Amino acid sequence: MSYFSTDHGSPFDRGSSDSYYHRPKNPHKGGVSIASGPREESLTHEERFFYNMGYEWNEQFGDKKSWD
Repeated sequence: MSYFSTDHGSPFDRGSSDSYYHRPKNPHKGGVSIASGPREESLTHEERFFYNMGYEWNEQFGDKKSWD
């Protein structure tokens, strides 16, 4: 059971997505499409933690986009 949001546009989702697309860490939430809302870079300490958790999770267990 998850105690935080992994929904599209959430800080965790954005962190894992940035890692997947080989983007540098830049904590934010939203900003992908209408469904995820506007990009917001003013995050709480907790939201930054979840962004970094998502980024590190994908670095360790996820995959990476291949443009080949």
